[in-house]
Amino acid sequence: MADLQDELRTTAEVGKPDPSAATPVPAPESDEHPDEHPDEPPGDATDAELALALLRDPDADPLDRAHALLAANPVADGYSGLPWALRHLPWYDLELGESAVDTDVPRMRRGHVGALFWALHLPEGLAGDRAVGATLEQLDLVKTVARSHPEGLRLTGTAGQVTDARNCGRVAVVLGPAAAAALDDSIGILRVLHSLGLRVLTLAGTSWASEAGLTRFGEEVVREMNRLGVLADLSGASPATISRAVTISKAPVLCTRSAARALRPHPANLPDATLAELGAARGLCLVPLTAEQAGPSVRDVADHLDHVRAVAGPECVGLSGTYDAGSAHPQELGDASCYPNLIAELLRRGWTEPDLTLLTWGNVQRVLRSADFTAKAAQQRREPSTARIAELDG
Repeated sequence: MADLQDELRTTAEVGKPDPSAATPVPAPESDEHPDEHPDEPPGDATDAELALALLRDPDADPLDRAHALLAANPVADGYSGLPWALRHLPWYDLELGESAVDTDVPRMRRGHVGALFWALHLPEGLAGDRAVGATLEQLDLVKTVARSHPEGLRLTGTAGQVTDARNCGRVAVVLGPAAAAALDDSIGILRVLHSLGLRVLTLAGTSWASEAGLTRFGEEVVREMNRLGVLADLSGASPATISRAVTISKAPVLCTRSAARALRPHPANLPDATLAELGAARGLCLVPLTAEQAGPSVRDVADHLDHVRAVAGPECVGLSGTYDAGSAHPQELGDASCYPNLIAELLRRGWTEPDLTLLTWGNVQRVLRSADFTAKAAQQRREPSTARIAELDG
């Protein structure tokens, strides 16, 4: 009794409320397993442990294991043609579900999509002022769509914002890639597009990023992209452009829609030498889920992922749904809900949990973080470029 009175007296002296003798003192939290989400009900930790046990059970159904992995490591989808597809719909509701397109919030939730790069590419033939105007219209459309679907989508511009959106149960919307024609040969327009949210630019189809490679002006565009934090997309670019961009870019580069040419000789697919070069530069090859580039079945897509991983390394491979871009898709991969089918196939092939985590989420996050870091460093030592194409390329 005396001990209890002493304890109460000591507690009162430091200004704390008197504890009840019947109330147990909580045990201190373990440093090894900090509670990162104190507001979550206790059952969530048990669910996470059960999911982890399921994932690591080799006798469990591969599709169940795939869902368990994707629940913790969702897909960062590197290319969606949704903005242009939505332009042709008089009305749509992506949160309720939209059968006229391949991508909506319910299907992304079923497919465990955590981030989506919304392409701002243009139809063939648009150039100059028309290309700039069409890109601005798509930027405005994407922002309108994201803001009108706040329960499912969230606009993001940095790696941290992408993670925050995922933690809040939203699909992170990343703006880009856009076509290089949208710059109209102006670095000033690049800065304007970046200020409006653009984060990826495709370096192909212009006089300064052609079959001959990057011109002096093209190199200046890449340096300014590094300063701003805009990633270079090299899908569809010439080998000379790819090689030069990989050499001069301080940030990792992307190929948002490129599979392995050794398996399927599509012009946008990459030969092994380029894959190896991309891997050495810690770039990222996002394999498209299209029948034309990867093949007609989920096994064909898995073959490409196997090949890219073997040639370029597990840190160089990612996923690009390429939904709503006018392409046919392999069997079992018809829309944004189908990613578990692909992950299940990779599990059957013996892909490890760390490699699958890099494939779905980790590699894209690394590239986004690297772009953010490169931009902060470049802004301290480099002023905005004032170069003009006429001055550099004559």
